[in-house]
Amino acid sequence: MKLKYLVFSLLIVACKSKEPQASTEETSPKTTALKEALKDDFYIGTALNVNQIHKRDAVTDSVIKTHFNAIVAENCMKSGLIHPEKDRYYWKDADAFVNYGIRNNMFITGHTLAWHSQTPSWLFVDDKGKDINREELIARMTNHITTVMTRYKDKVKGWDVVNEALNEDGSMRESKFYNIIGPDWVEIMFDIAQKVDPNAELYYNDYNLSNPEKRQGAINLVKSIQEKGIKVTGIGMQSHVSMDNPDLKVYEESIEAFSKLGTVMITEFDLSVLKWPNKQMTADISERAAYMEKMDPFKAGLTDSMAMAQHERFQKVFNIWKKHSKSITRVTTWGVNDGNSWKNDFPIPGRTDYPLLFDRNNKAKPIVNQLIEEANNQNNTSHE
Repeated sequence: MKLKYLVFSLLIVACKSKEPQASTEETSPKTTALKEALKDDFYIGTALNVNQIHKRDAVTDSVIKTHFNAIVAENCMKSGLIHPEKDRYYWKDADAFVNYGIRNNMFITGHTLAWHSQTPSWLFVDDKGKDINREELIARMTNHITTVMTRYKDKVKGWDVVNEALNEDGSMRESKFYNIIGPDWVEIMFDIAQKVDPNAELYYNDYNLSNPEKRQGAINLVKSIQEKGIKVTGIGMQSHVSMDNPDLKVYEESIEAFSKLGTVMITEFDLSVLKWPNKQMTADISERAAYMEKMDPFKAGLTDSMAMAQHERFQKVFNIWKKHSKSITRVTTWGVNDGNSWKNDFPIPGRTDYPLLFDRNNKAKPIVNQLIEEANNQNNTSHE
């Protein structure tokens, strides 16, 4: 009996061993979206323009909802648009932007509460057109920040409180805010924002922060505010990158330095393939035409060699971000696809650039597919 029982037990084990095992694909669904591929690293976001906020193009809307889990307003929350007159706010586009993020379970960033550019004409002057004094400007900004942040409290999770307050050498930009309020104006804006919504993340946002002098200026500015007990959650590095600038070693050093002050956000990323103009246009028509042709070489599309070079540059930048994913909470592209990027018109209007992760037809570029494939390979390895 014992022998029969042993044989019977072995047959059961043998049969079980031949049962089909669940495949990796069944136990680990295949990732097909960028936001899923990067979910363990950081939010992947994009800036939305008014057409996208109001879903005027179905294909672009599908790309946003499929691949991104964070959004920022490209323009509609800037003071000149949301607060065009002293006693009037315009909420339609900003409301639609916030509702878009809520419906799609996205991390919403408000951009921006205080910036020297795109301000309404009334903000800095009295009824006679003369500059107002420090107390009046602080009062106006207190009203503006309180009104906007209160409307979207618990909906907008993070705010670019102050945008671009520094010069390239790290000194304070002599803007209207600086000239009227004084060098403590940035500190005051953060103090107002903190009191309105203590739970919101509050950021300082600027460009060219890989520049060592400007980097140090940002560190000094943020540290001085934090040392007074005023909240600055972290620093937004805009990251408008080109093929040869910045040096990625120096760029990574800035990420490392800023991480000591709080979180780091990559806030306005794009990767231009076009050269920066380095000479004045001449009056000679033929020379002007030749120069424009040289400065706009990809009107018919990227060459294979440039597409490959850009892919490698994308890859290097993402590798840096993923390496520092414990510090970086969000990477946001400044636009959804190449066709609606501001880089097509800056600094030379009318050029054809290719700076984003999706082309003009909303087709994912190879870097997107590579990041997704890497995530799938990692999932497969972890389930083996």
